[in-house]
Amino acid sequence: MKDADSVGFPPRSSTFPTLAAKLWILAAAIPIAVVLSFAIGRIAVSPTTAMQILVSRIFEIPKNWPEQAETIVLVIRLPRIGAALLIGLGLSAAGAAFQGLFRNPLVSPDILGVSAGAGFGASLGILISLGPMGVQALAFGCGLLAVLSTYVALRFGRAGETALILILSGIIIGALFSAFISAIKFVADPDNTLPAITYWLMGSLSSVDAVDVYAAAGPILAGFILLMSLRWNLNIMAFGEGEARSLGVNTRLVRSAIIFAATLMTAATVAISGVVGLVGLVVPHIARAYVGPNFSALIPGSALLGALFVVLMDNLARSLFSSELPLGVLTEIVGAPFFLFLLSRAGQVWA
Repeated sequence: MKDADSVGFPPRSSTFPTLAAKLWILAAAIPIAVVLSFAIGRIAVSPTTAMQILVSRIFEIPKNWPEQAETIVLVIRLPRIGAALLIGLGLSAAGAAFQGLFRNPLVSPDILGVSAGAGFGASLGILISLGPMGVQALAFGCGLLAVLSTYVALRFGRAGETALILILSGIIIGALFSAFISAIKFVADPDNTLPAITYWLMGSLSSVDAVDVYAAAGPILAGFILLMSLRWNLNIMAFGEGEARSLGVNTRLVRSAIIFAATLMTAATVAISGVVGLVGLVVPHIARAYVGPNFSALIPGSALLGALFVVLMDNLARSLFSSELPLGVLTEIVGAPFFLFLLSRAGQVWA
């Protein structure tokens, strides 16, 4: 029986050193971007000072920096950078998995309605004046509920149309939850509640704290580990469910596990940051061009590149103008031209 290495991919022995080097380059770029990120902001903190402050949390070293710098690094910038890394990792890995699973280059992590569901949950939480943790919990739960709702539609589909039914039902569920969001905005207080809902939906890391990072880290990392464990199954599923079944893959179980992992990651990211658009669509394509279509490299490559991308975008969001630009707005401005490029190539073969 064929294995994942023999189904359209070069042998590991001929590609692994090159792929490993590419992944290590991405991994090495992240700490550099992180250190530089500590220095970016309205109040300057040198990378050296930032590193000393971080090291002081582990080892005892002489304190020669102002208290204000320590607060900025540990309370404001460290959680924000950590959240950016998690969000980029989660959205990009989920996007790569969905594009392979559905064999469609225009699929993104919110294709099954998770972003719209999470947006509705957060909007409802803000409307009824829940605290930050309550808003995030409701957003996370409603995001999972939206994707669960798309699975109900599978009962009405015909055999062999699983992917199509999921995508179409995801679009409908997403539209339904978007309508619910509009209804909430219509009845919200225009002076206080409505601006809060609107700003949350734009996507931002301005209010992220350490508790948010801890809350999101579990689901995102668990989903990523699950996707990595399924990377060879993803290689086979990318050729279609019929081919995968002929190779002995339990397609229903694998498909459900991939969707669960990607949904878990996406819901967690949206819950702490709002909607950060197009990251899960654009980054996997760049990673695919860089490391190739083999999911053993594409999943970690997308995760590393996504983490780097969101950190850099967040740096721009808080430094381009005197007032902070919402992160989701900036990622969509950058990602939209690439999306149009994808549309122009949609009729070509994609693998």
